[in-house]
Amino acid sequence: MKKAIAVTIASLLTIGTVGTAACAGEDKAEKLEAAEVTVFAAKSLNAVMEDLIAAYHEKQPDILLLGSYDSSGTLMTQIEEGAACDVFFSAAQKQMNELEEKGYVVEGTRRSVVNNQVCVVTYEGSGTAVSGLKDLKNARSIALADGSVPVGKYTREALVAIGTLPPAEDNSTITTEEISEALGGVEINACANVGAVAAAVSEGSNEVGTVYYSDTFGYEDKLEILEIVPYELTGNVIYPAAAIVNREAGEAERAAAEDFVNFLISDEAKAIFEAYHFDTNVSDPVPESEASVDSAESM
Repeated sequence: MKKAIAVTIASLLTIGTVGTAACAGEDKAEKLEAAEVTVFAAKSLNAVMEDLIAAYHEKQPDILLLGSYDSSGTLMTQIEEGAACDVFFSAAQKQMNELEEKGYVVEGTRRSVVNNQVCVVTYEGSGTAVSGLKDLKNARSIALADGSVPVGKYTREALVAIGTLPPAEDNSTITTEEISEALGGVEINACANVGAVAAAVSEGSNEVGTVYYSDTFGYEDKLEILEIVPYELTGNVIYPAAAIVNREAGEAERAAAEDFVNFLISDEAKAIFEAYHFDTNVSDPVPESEASVDSAESM
């Protein structure tokens, strides 16, 4: 039912955007040659990507978009190991920065698409004594993504910022055991990605956890948001997308990959992202000051 509703939202947004474009006298998008494009996207994008793919298909019916979802770190490793990928949509700048430095990113195609916020959540009716990050020690158990996973990294940044954890040279390397010790020995379930955190908390396997605000979409009857962590504690949670160098792709695939990346920053796509609780107030390209901070964090 949720997916059906989501597709309907995307269809309505597509119709509305097309109508607006027509009124503005804009030309219809040029139809691209048939192509198959593989999109590696962060796990936290799984739900919204289905709507985005549906909306893009309305514009380019001959382009087949194939989504593959996992943590940004895992996807980055797969690209480095030679997996066929045309578009990478990361939940953090660290992974995109590393791929760009190694020459995997098609020059000039990188876009800053959305921002997100870390949330402390619990399951409905948990009766938890936790109100947010500052009193996580009151939890009976916590679901927490590994530091190599963007939401896990940003959670560690926030815990350092409020003084719960001592800073490390690279905060993403702070271990689960170190966090548990800082919180008085609370049990922590180390999760491979943000989807696993959302599932563990919504099912009641763990009392609290940290996910992105966007991950609460569709869980309104299962998850209660205890705190939306401000950007001041985590830094911006920028999701960049870019076309990836794919030696096996032809000209049609490369053109379609770049076109889809540009679609992700269109007004039509922004409306879809906002319906899923993403923040689309993002400048592109990323201001140099933000990029510098990102690099300095050794994310």
